[in-house]
Amino acid sequence: MSNIVVNVEVAATGALRSTTGHLLQLATRLGEPVAVLAAPAGTSDELVAQLGKLGAPTVFVAETPTATSHVAAGAVAALAEAMKRYAPRAVLASNSADGREAIGRLAARTGNPVLLEAIDVKNVEGRITATHSVYGGTYTTESGVGSGIAMMTVASSGEPAPAAAAPQVEVIQLDVDAHAAATITATHAAPSSSDRPELPSAKIVVSGGRGLGSKENFALVEQLADSLGAGLGASRAAVDAGYVPQSHQVGQTGISVSPDLYLAVGISGAIQHRAGMQTAKRIVAINEDEDAPIFDITDFGIVGDLFTILPQLQSALEARAGAGV
Repeated sequence: MSNIVVNVEVAATGALRSTTGHLLQLATRLGEPVAVLAAPAGTSDELVAQLGKLGAPTVFVAETPTATSHVAAGAVAALAEAMKRYAPRAVLASNSADGREAIGRLAARTGNPVLLEAIDVKNVEGRITATHSVYGGTYTTESGVGSGIAMMTVASSGEPAPAAAAPQVEVIQLDVDAHAAATITATHAAPSSSDRPELPSAKIVVSGGRGLGSKENFALVEQLADSLGAGLGASRAAVDAGYVPQSHQVGQTGISVSPDLYLAVGISGAIQHRAGMQTAKRIVAINEDEDAPIFDITDFGIVGDLFTILPQLQSALEARAGAGV
C-alpha cells in the first residue's frame, strides 16, 4: 500500500490541531498514513501518543528548534525529508493558513503539483482525486495530477479519525537552514470564555449575520451555540459591524466549514458566505425574508422573526436538557 504523508500542525498551546484526526481519516482512504511532526527536541512524546490515539500507524518526528521559532521552515523541512524516506503518493495538509504555507513552500521546493482547498479526497481507479466546491459553491468539480506527488490542502470536517493504533515512530535530528525564513518572536493566544469547538472541526456550527442588529443581540446566537455544543460562526457583515471578531467569519474570505449541521441565523446568504459553508451535511436557516438567497441551499428553512424564534428554540433546548433527553 502506498504511503500518504500527513502534515501535523501543533497549536500555540502545544496540543495537536483539531484537524489532525480528519486528515488521518482521509489519508487511510488513499493509502498508509505517515504523520509528520516537526517539534523541538524532547517535546514530542505526548504528541506521538495523541497521534496514536488518532489512528496514525507511522509517525515521523523531525526534531528542530525551527518548529516553533520560524514560520513554516521546520514543517517544510520535515515534510521534504519524510518524502525522501517514505516515497508517498500524496501529501495532505489542513486548509489552514499554516497548512497552505507549508504546502506551497513544499511544492516549490520539490517541484510537485498542488491541489488546493479540497472538500474531499478519494481513489478513483488508482488515481488520487480531489473534490472542490467552486464559484461560491455553485459547482462541484474534481481534479487530479498528471504526474508527480499531489500536494493537497483539505478543508476539515467533523468526520471521525481512524481507530487508535500503536504507531511505529522514527525520530531524527534535523538541521534546518532558516536564514531566509520569518522569525516568530512571540505568540498570543486569543482569550476565550467558552469551551466551544474550533470552527474547522466542529460537528455543529451556529452562525449569525447582520440580521441580529447589534453586538448585544448576537449573544442570542452565542447562547444557542453553547447549548448545542457548537462552533460559533458569523457572516462577513456581522464581523464588519463589530458583533464578533474576524476569527469567527465563515465564507470565502474567512473560514471554510463542513459540519454535520450548519444553522444560519439572520444571514441573507451572499455567495461569499455560501462558499464557506454549503458543503455542510445539513443546513438550517432562520430569516424573515422568504426570498433570502440562503434558502436556495437549505434543507430546512424558517421564515420569521429571529428574536421570537431563538428564545423559543433556546427554551426548548433547555427543557430537553432538563428532562435528560
